[in-house]
Order: sequence, then structure tokens, then C-alpha cells
Amino acid sequence: MKNSNNKKGFIKTACMVVMICAGAFVRADIRLPAVLSNNMVLQQQSRIKLWGWGEPYEKITVTTSWDNKTYPETKPNGNANWALDINTPVAGGPYTIAIKARNTIVLSNIMIGEVWVCSGQSNMEMSGNWGLQDIKEAYKIAGNTNIRFFHIPKATARVPQDDCHAQWAVCDSNSLRSFSAVAYFFGRNLNSKLNVPIGLVEAAWSGSSAEVWTPDSVINNDNVLKQAATKIVANDQCPNVAGYAYNAMIAPVKDFNVAGVIWYQGENNTINAGTYQHLFTAMIDAWRRAFSKNIPFYFVQVAPFKYQLSNVGALMRESQTESMKHPNTGMVVITDLVADVNNVHPVNKHDVGLRLANWALAETYHQPNIHYKSPIFKSINIHKDKAIISFDDTGRGLTIKGDSLTEIAIAGRDRVFYPAKALVKKNTLIVWNTMVLQPLAVRYGFSNTAIGNLFSKDGLPVGPFRTDNWPIDIK
Repeated sequence: MKNSNNKKGFIKTACMVVMICAGAFVRADIRLPAVLSNNMVLQQQSRIKLWGWGEPYEKITVTTSWDNKTYPETKPNGNANWALDINTPVAGGPYTIAIKARNTIVLSNIMIGEVWVCSGQSNMEMSGNWGLQDIKEAYKIAGNTNIRFFHIPKATARVPQDDCHAQWAVCDSNSLRSFSAVAYFFGRNLNSKLNVPIGLVEAAWSGSSAEVWTPDSVINNDNVLKQAATKIVANDQCPNVAGYAYNAMIAPVKDFNVAGVIWYQGENNTINAGTYQHLFTAMIDAWRRAFSKNIPFYFVQVAPFKYQLSNVGALMRESQTESMKHPNTGMVVITDLVADVNNVHPVNKHDVGLRLANWALAETYHQPNIHYKSPIFKSINIHKDKAIISFDDTGRGLTIKGDSLTEIAIAGRDRVFYPAKALVKKNTLIVWNTMVLQPLAVRYGFSNTAIGNLFSKDGLPVGPFRTDNWPIDIK
């Protein structure tokens, strides 16, 4: 019996020794997140972060080919996480980055340029695979090694994730087929005008509300936003829980240095349009905190569409216009790009991308002589029986396309709106109706489906507006 116990003890001790010895030789390879991979574009002339996972306290060296510099060694911490900041040069490439520990990773075909996140719902997601003709026509000239795509697939998570299943792709007729048309036209214009490589990170989900792109803590710690979120109608095509898309599709790239964001979303939030400005600006601030940078947000105002409830589209456009008061934002007006108000997806994505690019070229890259701002209502002044409307950003002046201004109405003390007559005088709009002797308010393009014909002489549509804050019927 004693010998048997000794034998068991010996075997147990031997097994432990083998396990300990084996453990000394089984070491984890260094690994990288998907966004740090071959074909990527890194933000030029900036301090960027490389990060990943590896054996705790194993030495890691990084060498960059653009300056042949080897950075001081770094080590994964006790949680197996490591990170290193490096400096990028002016735009150019292709380059390599060698990351060496027990194993070696060589990232190749890297370009240095400008990187933009492209996010939102279906109008951002739409690609050639959706049947868009203007993007199909681009296939034959799509090959461009200076434009790269990182298309994040649809995914959700209850908590923020540190990686996603995606890969960088060089722009060609094949990779373009499933990539955002708006994002591509935006990137193509930047590449053409700036002559630098462009990286486009797409994170979009058809039918999604802004709540799912906003960290849940932002929603749940704000009673107004928490209550507004209950109005979103659930569907089986996308998540409707706050933060779920953000956690899986934005959080994984938050440490990747980017130049800015373009955003096309809002249709699914028309049901709570009255609080959208509050929600959208809170989301912008949350993303800026996550990216640790005051990144610009250039967004698209929702187009005229025949919603089931009256005036919700008008109220959404109003909320989006108000959102432009938030610092470092800009809005593209597209009321003139709609061919069918029964289609929530305007098919002209080329001009949407072009107008977004013009905002970036003018505001972010300070390119001169670019007409990019639509005239926006500034003030109303009543003079006898006429209302005089002033605008910001009229450029070279205003013009009416056609014989007379459409979608314009005026009201007095009874708050009854009558179709109005109008004329342009210098950079103002004079509005009247003989039925309204003492005007108080003017509305232009203020309905779900209104397509106005007031433009700047630079060719951009005047943003829809109302001068009053009277209650609006939604039914």
C-alpha cells in the first residue's frame, strides 16, 4: 500500500514537472487587430498607435520602412496587451512595418494618406450590389491603388470590442461592388484634389437608428434620450439596442487615427426627430472621446420622402440643420437630388459624395475657391405686409430656378399658412400674400416631400426652414 502511494506521488510530481517545462516553451505569438494589416492607409504626418496582443513581457521591436527606424522595445503587459506610438511621414508609399518578437509580422503595401470613417444606415451602405447605376459606371475606371477600403461587416456586441472581422482591400472593380457608393465618390474626389492616398472605413447598417451607434452609457444616463429611444420601432433587419453597433463596429477602430467622419443617417429616427439634435450631437461627442480627437463630422440631410406620418421628415431636417451649430460639423443639403419621393433611397450617390468631399476639402484641408455650403435661414424681418428673409452662406447670391418660387408659405396671427409669392432681392428673399396683411412666419420646403427651387448662384439648394416654433401636427 505504501509503495502504491509513493508511485502515485511520483507520477503526479513528474506530470507537474512536464507541464511546467512545457509551459516554458509554449509562448503566444504577437497578434494584431484586423485594422492593422496589409494594404492599410495610415494617417499622414501624425502620431499613430500600433497595438495588439502577445506573451506578457516578451520584447517587441517595430521597424518602419519609410525612415528605417527601429523603435524602442515594448512589451505586452500582464493582460497580454501591448501598444506603441509611431510617427508617420507625409503622404506616400507603399511601405512596410516589421513587428518582431518570438514571431515576426511584416505589414506590406501600406500607404500614408488621409483616413475617413463612413457610417450611417442604408443610404451610406448602398453599393453597386444594390443596383446603383452611377457606381456601376465607375467600375471601368475604379482601379486605383491610392484608394483603400476597410469594410466592417455587420455585427453587434453588448460591450465594446477590441477587434472585428475585416480586411483592407485595394480599390478595384471587384472590391468596389460591395462598398459604399457615397464613401467611394467622397474618397475619389479627395484623392483627385489632394493627390494623396485615401483610406475609407465603412461601418453602416441599413435601417439602423442613431441610438445603436451611440454608447449605451450616453443613452441610459440621459433621461431625454432614454425616453426617446423607446419610440424606435424594432425590426428584424437591424439591432435596436443602444450601443450594439457602436460596440462591434466602431469601438474596434477607435485607436486607429482618422481624419474625420462622414455620416448619412436619420430616416429611421424620424419618429423621434424632435430629440435627434440632442442625440446626434451626443453621439458625435462620444465618438470624439473614443477617438481622442476633435474629428470633423460632415453629414447628409435626409431627402424628401413620403413618410407615413406627416411632417416627420421636415422636423428631422430641422433637427439636422440645428445640429450644424455643434462645433466642427457640416451638412449637405440634397433636396434637389431626389427623383422620386416614394423612394427613401435617392439613386444619385455621386453628387452626395461630391458635396461631402467639398466640405472636407474646404473645412478640413483648407482648399480655396470651393462652393460647399448651402444657404441656411438666418433671420426674418417684417416690413409692413412683407417678410424679409436673410440667409447665411449665400455665396454669389440667390436665384429661383423657374418662373416662380415653389414650396413657400406665409402666415399671420391666425397661424394659417397660405401659398406665398416671393422674389429675390440681393441676398434676401421677399415673401408676401395679399391675404396676410400682418405676416409673422414663413416656411419654405417644410413638409415631408417638398422639393424647392431656391438655390445659391453656386448651384446649391437652400436648406428647408421655418421661421416659427409653433407646434407641428404629426399624424
